[in-house]
Amino acid sequence: MASAALPEAVEPNKKKGNVKFAFACAILASMTSILLGYDVQVEILMGILNLYSLIGSFAAGRTSDWIGRRYTIVFAAVIFFSGAFLMGFAINYGMLMFGRFVAGIDVGYALMIAPVYTAEVSPASARGFLTSFPEVFINFGILLGYVSNYAFSRLPLHLGWRVMLGIGAAPSVLLALMVLGMPESPRWLVMKGCLADAKVVLEKTSNTPEEAAERLADIKAAAGIPEDIDGDVVTVPKKGSGEEKRVRRASTPSCSTGIVDENRLLGTTCAVGVIKTLFILVATFFLDRIGRRPLLLSSTGSMILSLIGLAAGLTIIGQHPDAKIPWAIVLSIASTMAYVAFFSIGLGPITWVYSSEIFPLQVRALGCALGVAANRVTSGVISMTFLSLSKAITIGGSFFLYSGIAALAWVFFYTYLPETRGRTLEEMSKLFGASEFAPPTLLKGDGRRQAELQPAG
Repeated sequence: MASAALPEAVEPNKKKGNVKFAFACAILASMTSILLGYDVQVEILMGILNLYSLIGSFAAGRTSDWIGRRYTIVFAAVIFFSGAFLMGFAINYGMLMFGRFVAGIDVGYALMIAPVYTAEVSPASARGFLTSFPEVFINFGILLGYVSNYAFSRLPLHLGWRVMLGIGAAPSVLLALMVLGMPESPRWLVMKGCLADAKVVLEKTSNTPEEAAERLADIKAAAGIPEDIDGDVVTVPKKGSGEEKRVRRASTPSCSTGIVDENRLLGTTCAVGVIKTLFILVATFFLDRIGRRPLLLSSTGSMILSLIGLAAGLTIIGQHPDAKIPWAIVLSIASTMAYVAFFSIGLGPITWVYSSEIFPLQVRALGCALGVAANRVTSGVISMTFLSLSKAITIGGSFFLYSGIAALAWVFFYTYLPETRGRTLEEMSKLFGASEFAPPTLLKGDGRRQAELQPAG
């Protein structure tokens, strides 16, 4: 089988990395996603989020490479504040829609920058756990949206919608101020040649100066800085065409992971929101224990079964429009809940974990932006075609089709996605850099790493 050649997981070194400091940074970075989740809950009513977020995701990739990951998070908070302010104080429909456009741009920013920053500041032993935080906070924000809808529904109509849309401005200000106290990503600093600043950050996220120096050497190698070049600020050589091959190989799984995410079409109740949040929390504790690949494969496989169950239940209900069939209704509801749960425990958070860790340093932000764009385009296509598709092949037939797409995704994941648990970001850049997963340049003079990176079987 093709999957037999994929590298096995490396057991994370639990002693490496100041996880507490990285944990605090991940929490602050991921708080951007609370605003995103709240905005997603409201935007479902208008159906234009995906188009706007495409612009934001690509702009965020360029912005984060230009001004840094930390200031990009601050910029995202400023964008959201502007959008919420415009919507809350809109004097006409045009101003309201412009506010939605601005807030939608922020969605693309938040989806891209939070996982990238978290992955770059986290030690390998806890990267899966910490990088899944944005997904947790997105769903927490969605729950806040549900609660706010209920709370503000008691207000007069002319006031309730303004408060609901404008209240997000307040936490965005607090977030921007708090993020200013975070360090910059050490990998971005190295990419810009700021070795002294990167060393300071790495010493905060490492247990010993020796460990920080070792991590700095790995990042320098990934950035193309020769080992013998040192100093507070150095010139970073430009990468050759070899980067293009790594990007092409890494971008394929990043784009594919958004292929069946139509759960928000089903998740319009608080019960679904609670299930999503609870199961994502479960996933965060298993990503670094059992690995990305087992969770991804079991999650996608279970989603396929859930979609088949939902399709069968809806088909039966559709064939008997004048009759109430309790077992078919129960099957449909249970399948919906199961789908959301299995999505949340695997494919949901792992999408962003993989997307933020598999790209080379120089193009990590843009690569993650590409993954976000593919995810948003797919979600938008599903949203815009669902009603027409249901009329053409019935609603049950639509979900049978989705289950077939999910099955193709499972085959792709099984065949091409390697396990990344326990590996540094610099090692994974090389996993996608050649036809073999153990390039000689990486293995030279390091027998332990050679044994770890040799293909399985």
